[in-house]
Amino acid sequence: MAVVFLLAGRSMAAEGQAMMLPVDPVPLVAVTAKGDRPFQIEIADDDAEREAGLMFRQTMPNDRGMLFVFPQTEGVGFWMKNTPMQLDLLFIGQDGRIKAIRQGEPQSEAVIAPNEPVRFVLELKAGTAERENIKEGDLVKHPAVNAVSGIN
Repeated sequence: MAVVFLLAGRSMAAEGQAMMLPVDPVPLVAVTAKGDRPFQIEIADDDAEREAGLMFRQTMPNDRGMLFVFPQTEGVGFWMKNTPMQLDLLFIGQDGRIKAIRQGEPQSEAVIAPNEPVRFVLELKAGTAERENIKEGDLVKHPAVNAVSGIN
């Protein structure tokens, strides 16, 4: 199994500027035991966008996130170097189910990874998963995820 590490490097954000991607017109929805939780998302679906991610981003709205889309299910690892916000990282399998929820500490070089390969990662402001009752095993719906999982 190959492991992909998304680390700060020579990316759009290399000059110390936050990358701002367009907000997708379709909200991502986390289906929880207490109801659907919609989020406006930016989609990072190429190498440069995945590498830059939320680096240098100072803030974002509570209902906003970034969905990292990988071309295949694989082992992934993230770090928070050059990311000043605390984040929740939701690791999502090819089936659209959340496999792990991890917390990211600002400016840390510690690798954040799930215990299994995933196809997607959703980054949200720290505390969002707990506040919105999002748990491991919950389903995530969005056209980018549905196209892979086959779920509508």
